[in-house]
Amino acid sequence: MSDKDFLSWPFFDEDHRQLSRELEAWAAAELGGPAHGHSDVDAECRRLVRMLGDAGFLCNAVPAEFGGNTRTLDVRRLCITRETLARYSGLADFAFAMQGLGSGSISMFASNEIREHYLPRVARGDYIAAFALSEPDAGSDVAAMATTARLEGDEYVLNGSKTWISNGGIADFYTVFARTGSEGGSRGISCFVVDADTPGFSVAERIDVIAPHPLARLEFRDCRIPKSRLVGAEGRGFAIAMATLDVFRSTVGAAALGFARRALDEATSHSKQRKMFGGHLADLQLTQSALGEMALDIDASALLIYRAAWKKDSGAERITREAAMAKLYATESAQKIIDKAVQLHGGLGVMSGNTVESLYREIRALRIYEGASEVQKVIIGGLQLQAG
Repeated sequence: MSDKDFLSWPFFDEDHRQLSRELEAWAAAELGGPAHGHSDVDAECRRLVRMLGDAGFLCNAVPAEFGGNTRTLDVRRLCITRETLARYSGLADFAFAMQGLGSGSISMFASNEIREHYLPRVARGDYIAAFALSEPDAGSDVAAMATTARLEGDEYVLNGSKTWISNGGIADFYTVFARTGSEGGSRGISCFVVDADTPGFSVAERIDVIAPHPLARLEFRDCRIPKSRLVGAEGRGFAIAMATLDVFRSTVGAAALGFARRALDEATSHSKQRKMFGGHLADLQLTQSALGEMALDIDASALLIYRAAWKKDSGAERITREAAMAKLYATESAQKIIDKAVQLHGGLGVMSGNTVESLYREIRALRIYEGASEVQKVIIGGLQLQAG
């Protein structure tokens, strides 16, 4: 079991520690098998959502009024859950994360009618959620969004394309961002909920990646949805998207932290067992130096992640700087930590099916999605210039 001393830090309450204990026991019992492959990732993801819902852990992804555990989204609970799941299964972490991200804008900004319909089903695992923001020409540059939503009577008509959409192809509904105004840039973007069976909506292409997850390109062709499916006010979509990412960006760092902790555990165990030069790999100072650097970066990542989560849970309206720092440092550090673990394993580290080989594939995307590392640096630098 990974080091849990961090739970004694003042960032946490007893309910966070209890969640960690319960989830650790559940994950050890239910997720301790071999890593998933490409064979039927859709079915496996659906199964994991159902398992997480049945076990009650998806209740951490919605507010208490609609089936959750806390009055508002508790970012520390989200981070603890993602960190723990990621140590056991990248796909289990993905399944939980997308229930939160896919419904996060609804939790924070939607009407009671929308929230009452979708959120209890998300918490039970009855509905699978997705967050549809990125487009072929609008990834990091969200303001370049081209998908449109035109109001006709009591309906919005959506046209355009979304890509790199997690849970694309298996989601029951999508939180979709589209341009409703003629203004350029970030102005005139609105947020909607689109059910997967809506006429005019289609999954145009499934996307296969090195760490298998459900991903797809979506198409909207005169896709009509009721006006009541607008989330928040018209034209506030960009602010809604950024506020949602503000909450969940820290949790990306937490998932990276879970991957990194597992890599350190694997490297430590292997170095103690691997015989070399009349002793063990662990006896070499180079090995000890590598393990020391890995442990240092893990603690630094945890401090940044749980500082950001604690600040948001303590009432901060925005944690853009803290979340960007947490996401940037944790994902970049995890990449280095896992690379060191692969190196310490030698040939075994690149053998398909080995835990560190799986981690090596899992970590790479986290440095890109929900704001690439380069974007996080620009955000942090820009905020520093404003403050100075």
